[in-house]
Amino acid sequence: MNVTEETNVTADAEVTLVTMRFTTSDPARSSAALARYVVLTRSHPGCVNVDLCTSATDPSVLVVLQKWDSATSQRAHFDSDDMVRMASDLSGFLTAAPSIELLDPISAHDLR
Repeated sequence: MNVTEETNVTADAEVTLVTMRFTTSDPARSSAALARYVVLTRSHPGCVNVDLCTSATDPSVLVVLQKWDSATSQRAHFDSDDMVRMASDLSGFLTAAPSIELLDPISAHDLR
């Protein structure tokens, strides 16, 4: 999102937050698959931001943090080919089912 677009966002804009937590047997390969997913997701309509993190205490845990301009955009993304490919790319590496949390923000604004 460029600066011009950011200034057009209203203070009362709807925001949807998502966390996806993955525990993997192969952090390097899973990180590569999730990094690809993150880069592609950033270009999806309604994506405000998406980041990939690793746990500071457990390197087998990877977390994707997402911010969407609306629940509609977020739901459309979850049905996207990129989401399906990410799940396929992680097949065989996860040691547990992913934990996906949809969050209603209490305070979630961008500082820039």
